[in-house]
Amino acid sequence: MAAKPNSEVHFGEALTRRGHLVRSTLTSGPGLLWLTLFLLAPLLAVVCISFLTRSVYGEIQWPLTLENYRRLIGFGPFGFDSLYPLIFLRSLALGALTTALCLLTGFPLAFFVATLPVRFKTAALTLVVIPFWTNLLIRTYAWQILLAPDGWLSRVAAVFGVVSPETPLYPSLFAVALGMLCDFLPFTVLPLYASLEKLDWSIVEAAMDLGASPRRALWHAVLPQVRPGLIAGGLLVFLPATAQFVIPDLLGGAKTALLGNAIQQQFGPSRDWPFGSAIATAALLLVLAGIWVHARYSERKGDA
Repeated sequence: MAAKPNSEVHFGEALTRRGHLVRSTLTSGPGLLWLTLFLLAPLLAVVCISFLTRSVYGEIQWPLTLENYRRLIGFGPFGFDSLYPLIFLRSLALGALTTALCLLTGFPLAFFVATLPVRFKTAALTLVVIPFWTNLLIRTYAWQILLAPDGWLSRVAAVFGVVSPETPLYPSLFAVALGMLCDFLPFTVLPLYASLEKLDWSIVEAAMDLGASPRRALWHAVLPQVRPGLIAGGLLVFLPATAQFVIPDLLGGAKTALLGNAIQQQFGPSRDWPFGSAIATAALLLVLAGIWVHARYSERKGDA
């Protein structure tokens, strides 16, 4: 079919530029409008509020200022205070710990699921995502019950001398790590499973034929092939784990301030929306930086 003058063929149909614009508006317009109203506009509002000032009674007012960001990096009205830099470092450390635990436990689990017969894979993946079917708060309270003094985990730990009898396993770093692992493990397993399912076993067999030990074959033949899944799973865990505060509060005894706690405090009891917006903006920049690093690394390795 010959195209009309000043028209282009799209999906077998000749459309003028105006017709193409109308068609694009009708198909993509509602989605773009939704994203603009409920994602971009709120994010832009948070960024703008972060440059405003809090009044004596908690209202948002002029003038524009960088004082919120100065306070965030530690320079307050009474000199340098390391509180908020330490909050960022603690949150990053928690995210790194959670990511390491999820990768160490998620890789063997994803490998096991990927090597199952086809008829069992759906059931195994369903078991992996079952924790998502329950609210995070309910799962965290369930861990409190399991780690209580009369819980079977505490009794087993007492038998092996890890804790004294009738002593709970929470609040503790162990309880926080266990809760975070339970919450974020599926985010690691699913991308790793997608990579492992496409694994080229002929490369592994060639490495073994050339004398590689199982450990060297894993390092040189398996891990390079599943690198995209490792990176994606690590990012999917690290970025939200840095802002997690429900699990550290309930299983860690609410003794340590993290990013999530700080933002909730500023938007809640403190009524300091400009400073809370500055913390949220900094956390958003951290997320964007992680995504940018992943994109650049994937592009350099040829995985993009």
